[in-house]
Amino acid sequence: MSAGLNFAQQEAVNFLHGPCLVLAGAGSGKTRVITHKIGRLIQAGCEPDRIAAITFTNKAATEMRERAKGLIGRAAKDVLICTFHALGVRMLRQDGGVMGLKPQFSIMDSSDVTGILKDAGGTSDAATARTWQWTISLWKNMGLNSAQAMAIAKDDNERIIAKIMERYEERLSAYQSVDFDDLIGMPLKLLQEHEEVRLKWQAQLGHVLVDEYQDTNATQYEVLKCLVGEKARFTAVGDDDQSIYGWRGATLDNLRKLPQDFPNLKVIKLEQNYRSTSAILRAANNVIQPNPKLFPKTLFSELGEGEPVRVVDADTEEHEAERMVARIQSLRSGTDTSAGGQYKELKDFAVLYRANHQARVLEKALRKAQIPYKVSGGQSFFDRAEIRDLCSWLRLWVNNNDDPAFLRAITTPKRGIGHQTLASLGEFSSKYKLSMFEALFSNSLPSVLSARAMGSLHEFGRYVNDLEYRARQTMGAEDARAFLTDWLKDIDYEKHLYDAEESEKIAAAKWSNVMDFCDWMAQRCGGELDDSAGVSIGNDVKSLLEVAQTIALLSTLTQQEKDQNVVTLSTLHASKGLEWPHVMLVGVTEGMLPFRLDDEPGTEHTNENIASRLQEERRLMYVGITRAQRTLAVSWSRKRKKGREMVAVQPSRFIAEMGLDKDTIKEDPREKLKALRAEFAKRATAASAESAAAK
Repeated sequence: MSAGLNFAQQEAVNFLHGPCLVLAGAGSGKTRVITHKIGRLIQAGCEPDRIAAITFTNKAATEMRERAKGLIGRAAKDVLICTFHALGVRMLRQDGGVMGLKPQFSIMDSSDVTGILKDAGGTSDAATARTWQWTISLWKNMGLNSAQAMAIAKDDNERIIAKIMERYEERLSAYQSVDFDDLIGMPLKLLQEHEEVRLKWQAQLGHVLVDEYQDTNATQYEVLKCLVGEKARFTAVGDDDQSIYGWRGATLDNLRKLPQDFPNLKVIKLEQNYRSTSAILRAANNVIQPNPKLFPKTLFSELGEGEPVRVVDADTEEHEAERMVARIQSLRSGTDTSAGGQYKELKDFAVLYRANHQARVLEKALRKAQIPYKVSGGQSFFDRAEIRDLCSWLRLWVNNNDDPAFLRAITTPKRGIGHQTLASLGEFSSKYKLSMFEALFSNSLPSVLSARAMGSLHEFGRYVNDLEYRARQTMGAEDARAFLTDWLKDIDYEKHLYDAEESEKIAAAKWSNVMDFCDWMAQRCGGELDDSAGVSIGNDVKSLLEVAQTIALLSTLTQQEKDQNVVTLSTLHASKGLEWPHVMLVGVTEGMLPFRLDDEPGTEHTNENIASRLQEERRLMYVGITRAQRTLAVSWSRKRKKGREMVAVQPSRFIAEMGLDKDTIKEDPREKLKALRAEFAKRATAASAESAAAK
């Protein structure tokens, strides 16, 4: 099971009976260690369903499942490989009843939460509601409820937010719903306050593995401690040099606490990098050097020295973007000898930057050069609030028991059914173990609701049943388009969008997305192939209800981008865990990377706070450098736009910290571009000479 592992990896895989911290440097094969350790645990007699591997993203969980399946075969399907949030859902579905939560509880996404807070706080301003949302989220991650938040509130503003939080808690309870913070906070409460549940889960889990441990927050660490108990059979895999989510509540204190809370902790360092050349790793080691070290380590590589890291300077951001394009073209054409001169595909290239807005000028330059690209981390079409609104209606037609869909559909657009009515309906449905839609037609419901409320609910229920019946009869593209258009007019959805948005332009864009979605649904009813993943449902004409049943698949199907041969544009945060043969870091200037450290509103500007933020920015630079396998270029521009003005900027201190002076090639892509054009002209002349000779 340990074939092909180096000594440190083998040591990590074979340590089975106590707490273990694996400090996995960038590119050191941490996923390989986790999957091999799962295999080793099974080999040593641990049942697959008693092993949990916890990751931070669905994508990481999917990759780990695939890797585990490839290594250990069918047994991998019984291993619990999921995110912290998915584990929280599982625990609450199984045992949340002791806290008054029914198994079919709803999970509110961020836009749902904003809507509930606008209502609870009596505002129509989404920005204000999002500010409340952020504060409430921080309180929840500290383990506080509204009463505790009120007790520690520093000023009148925080006291107001604590009061809104109380109303928000009441609404979530009434709707039998939770938000994303609850998926961590409520399982912790469940484990801490209910011994029988805690003992059950400790007995159920023989070994817990946690990936990206440095990204855990305080609540997640407490959940881990409750799950592993005194036996403490767990493996935490992480890298303090890649902790870049401090703004989201992640804390390096969790790494500091491990040796204190578990004195017999085994610490193993993975320092051999299998991704990058020595030149790239040297730059990475130099950059991270000034940061204080919890567990010192130095990455090394046996992949050879490789090309020197290149620094590209430019006059403006537009020039910088042009030079990025010139570098891609010269590397691909073979006029650049780096990386062996072999042909390079577009998917081999990534351009990384600190902030989303930096992508615009890069996109413009790539479009001008007709180079296809994708912007990583962008919002999926099916994650947009307006599309989720429509999907909730479609889901309700297909499955009347879908409570989350019911709650979204009945409140979007608003139809005069208030939260008190829904609270009573929620309590009634929970008491009699019915879905909310079933409860709506119960003969006993009038005993808890007024005649007026009953009339509104029955009207909605009959309308949904009517839509379901008609959607089942609606066949083909033309009829489906007409049906969806009439339905949207009927519920006045366009007016709802314009009323909810302060900006008409944004409302118009949302309505355009709705039209695109309806058109796409209609084309699928007509049996036409029309989705971004290239998935056909056959050429047969389908009913609208049949197509609606495939909605659940869409969030995964529309994101299958692995085989796209395009350049990747990505923020540094979104690039974590990924790698490319050729990487360019752009906009590496003071004030951008590191991001401005002392003029952000709402931040305490103590020396300690500024030092901590600088350390996190340095880790972000380190993450960017270690994405590169064969070549790395770092670029900066002398001037950039600030509002309508052009301001002078300095190169980032991180460029000097890379310690490249001796080995750096300071590159002027203008010269490269001249050479490239000369090469193309030469080829064109040769081609026309051949053509003339052939005639």
